[in-house]
Amino acid sequence: MRRAHEADMHAYDDRRCLRYSAVLLASVLLLGACSARGPSRPPARIEIQEDVGFTITEEAPISGDVRTEYEEALALLEQGRLEEGISLLEVVADAAPLLTAPRIDLAIAQHRAGNLAAAEKNLLQSLELNSQHPVAHNELGIIYRKTGRFADARASYEAALAVYPGYHYARRNLAILCDLYLADPDCALENYEAYMATVPSDDEATMWISDLRNRIGSQVQP
Repeated sequence: MRRAHEADMHAYDDRRCLRYSAVLLASVLLLGACSARGPSRPPARIEIQEDVGFTITEEAPISGDVRTEYEEALALLEQGRLEEGISLLEVVADAAPLLTAPRIDLAIAQHRAGNLAAAEKNLLQSLELNSQHPVAHNELGIIYRKTGRFADARASYEAALAVYPGYHYARRNLAILCDLYLADPDCALENYEAYMATVPSDDEATMWISDLRNRIGSQVQP
C-alpha cells in the first residue's frame, strides 16, 4: 500500500506541472502592456475565488520579446524538450527579475529534470518577491519532502493553505506527508477529507481514507 501510494503521488506531481504553467502564464501575459519604469519590488495581488481557485497579479516592466520567449519556453516544456525549455526560462527569469511566474516555472522544470537544489533556490527567490505565493510554497514543500525535511515540508504546505485553504494540490500533499512520513493519522485524515470535499472524484484518495480510518480504529480498540 505504501509503495503504490507514494508512486501515485509522484505521478500526480507530474500532472500538476503543466497546469501550473498555464495558470502562471495567464498572469504574466497581462504584463506586456505595463509601462517601463525604474526597477522596484512590485506589490503582488492575490485574488481568491473559491469556485475557480486564485489569480496572482504582478506588475513589472517586460518587453514583448521577453513575453514571446516565455511562451516559447513553456511550449518547449509541453513538447518534452526539458533542457531547451529550462535554458530559455533561465533567460526569461533573468530578464524579468521582479516576476515570480517564470522563476516558479523554471523551478518546476528543474524539479522535473532532477535538479532539486536549483529548483529550491528559485522557489526561495520567488518567495522573497512574494512571500504569500501558494504555488511556490507547495512546490517547495514537495522538494523538502523529497529531501527528507518533513517538518519543513509540512510548514510549506500549511503556508500555501493559509493563503488559499481550497488549494487541493497542497491539501493532498499535506495529507500524504502526514500519513506516510510524519505518522500523524489525525492530520492525514483531516486533510484527506478536506481534499475530498474539493475533489470528490479521486477514487484512490477515497481508498486511502478508508484504510486510514481502519488503522485509526484498530489503534483505539481496547
